[in-house]
Amino acid sequence: MKKIITTVALGALFATSSYAVSVAGCTGCHGQYFEKAAMGKSKIVKDMSYEEIKDAMMGYKNGTYGDTLKGVMEAQVKHLSDEDIEAKSLLMSTQIGVPTQAATEHAAAAAVAASGGSYVNLNEGASDDLRIQKEDLNSKKSVSEESLGLRKTDLYSEEKTHDSQTDYDRPAPGASKKFERAFKDAPPMIPHSVEGLLPVTKMNNQCLGCHMPEVASSVGSTAIPPTHFTNYRPETTMKGDMVLKEGQVLGSMMANTSDVVIADAQQGDTLYQGRFNCTQCHAPQSKVEASVANTFRPDYGDDADKAHSSLMDHMNDGIDYEVSESAPFMEGQ
Repeated sequence: MKKIITTVALGALFATSSYAVSVAGCTGCHGQYFEKAAMGKSKIVKDMSYEEIKDAMMGYKNGTYGDTLKGVMEAQVKHLSDEDIEAKSLLMSTQIGVPTQAATEHAAAAAVAASGGSYVNLNEGASDDLRIQKEDLNSKKSVSEESLGLRKTDLYSEEKTHDSQTDYDRPAPGASKKFERAFKDAPPMIPHSVEGLLPVTKMNNQCLGCHMPEVASSVGSTAIPPTHFTNYRPETTMKGDMVLKEGQVLGSMMANTSDVVIADAQQGDTLYQGRFNCTQCHAPQSKVEASVANTFRPDYGDDADKAHSSLMDHMNDGIDYEVSESAPFMEGQ
């Protein structure tokens, strides 16, 4: 009887919800059956009643509830309607769970990592000197056909040829080792599982829950840097049939492309929407061997740059100030 009532109640709530609700994204931190303390700090959701869960989520949305994880949860629920919150709360309180093995494994590993953590060298292995020497075609008197391409198999048969077997399995957020940056100020790669976190959209970005500066230190994550809160695009407007770029006529007073100093960047308090798509630059790492040895050698300048970005302080590095300030502009350029 309880199961029948629950099913009817779920159906009624789903019918009034603005979209098909799901709690799959919650399992990465709370566990498959909501049996885990998210980030090692939250209440155990499965032990809470429907009313307690709903009141907590409503409180997070209104900014009236929460402690250490308040900022994390506010980002998760701020776009939900009251009907969506009611539906999600009922789903969690029924203890039906989300039957994925990965969800349980990720939640079990969701211990908070120490800020700074330990780092994995991205270039190790791919930049191995012995491998580079072995694959150096210049040192060989003859080169086989297989060595000319990336496939390394018989060019006349497909029997042993297959794509690289990629494996994106990683520990849960808060439990993984971070990767060193591939080069100075390179976008850091995602060191943890992204199960339930993708796709990233403007209206559903779960990365912000842990990586916004105001909450990053409390959960041991890497904070989103100031560059992501800054609009570096020039202000471009139309005046009649003329295009104005930073107040100057494009093509007459200002060239369309030039070596210019970034001077009018506007830093805001919220994430600049040109940066909302985190996975455009930050990618989960696959456990696969590189097709060819990597001869690239990064020059970080400072060991601290292996783990942290200083791009905000070096945006104008390499700019020729004298040329950019005095370069002549041709009509129609």
